[in-house]
Amino acid sequence: MKTHQERMAKKKEVIDKRIAQATEERGVLILLKGNGKGKSSSAFGTMARCVGHGKKAAVIQFVKGRTETGEFKLFRDHELIDWNVMGHGFTWETQDKSQDIAAAEKAWALAEQYLQDNSYEMLVFDELSYMFKYKYLPLEPVIEALKNRPKNQHVMITGRVMPEGLEEIADTISSIRDERHAFRLGVKAQAGIEF
Repeated sequence: MKTHQERMAKKKEVIDKRIAQATEERGVLILLKGNGKGKSSSAFGTMARCVGHGKKAAVIQFVKGRTETGEFKLFRDHELIDWNVMGHGFTWETQDKSQDIAAAEKAWALAEQYLQDNSYEMLVFDELSYMFKYKYLPLEPVIEALKNRPKNQHVMITGRVMPEGLEEIADTISSIRDERHAFRLGVKAQAGIEF
């Protein structure tokens, strides 16, 4: 029977080999999807890590229209982050499709500018995937802009469902599953937890 030390030495050998083989340096496209809680929180946490290394970042919130969220309050004045709340809320809140489409188009115009600016090393497009689900934006120009962005620029996109075209070009895809949520137990949304 192998000792713990022997098993860990073998594991280290395998992991070290993988690390040695990963030599390419470039920006990555990360999709955070699924019906579970924490997609945006994960994106903002990764962005905080990037900014912690002195790298410039930008956020565009395609759906959320509130500026009283904890993440907005924390990051809004940070010198390395441009934070843009560009939505008007979810479709069941706005109930105005033409307003939602106009907001999506305005947000995407700004996103295109960021995707051409190599001074931004991290972009977070929060809830962008809804723009395709509700047909507020065409997918093809977004895919082209993502493919043609600066070589070292990282992009994170959140939303419950990702279109196949985005998944095909993504480097990392994480799915967050909903097993239980306090809201369904009758617990109201609370500052610091849901917003």
